[in-house]
Amino acid sequence: MDWHLAQGKSITMSPKKAKKKAEGTSSNVFSMFDQSQLQEFKEAFTIMDQNRDGFIDKGDLRDTFAALGRINVKSEELDEMVQEAPGPINFTIFLTMFGEKLKGTDPEETILNAFKIFDPDGKGHIKADYIREMLTTQADRFSQEEITQMFTAFPPDVAGNLDYKNLCYIITHGEEKDQE
Repeated sequence: MDWHLAQGKSITMSPKKAKKKAEGTSSNVFSMFDQSQLQEFKEAFTIMDQNRDGFIDKGDLRDTFAALGRINVKSEELDEMVQEAPGPINFTIFLTMFGEKLKGTDPEETILNAFKIFDPDGKGHIKADYIREMLTTQADRFSQEEITQMFTAFPPDVAGNLDYKNLCYIITHGEEKDQE
């Protein structure tokens, strides 16, 4: 069994040792994510590990917030974040924490269900004018700029329909699926 790490190195274990190692953990967190997701988490971890010591600590979090423009983060808030982890936050703990947050959720299904409210006939698309009206008049209203950005990124078809099934796929997977 090969584990490919972000640096391009691999660690090879015999199948027996790999099985034993997997049994030793409550669940193998690396198997929860595909290779591209692991790469994205590794990049995020590397960005957050500001001092490059292999661990995310309170100082790293403060520096990450500062890099994002949030300078006055309370020490207590940072302490709470660090204390969510069962120990020092290395990459495996970081992945485990994300895995626990994502466990049992299906974001694509959740997003699809939200759009289905506007599509009682189950056609898989919604009139762009209708969704524009809903987004600008209901609940957390979109600004005109946000509407423009959405329709620029996800333009309606020639009939004026928004293909929300494809939109949900792109939101959750990051790429357009092949139209069959």
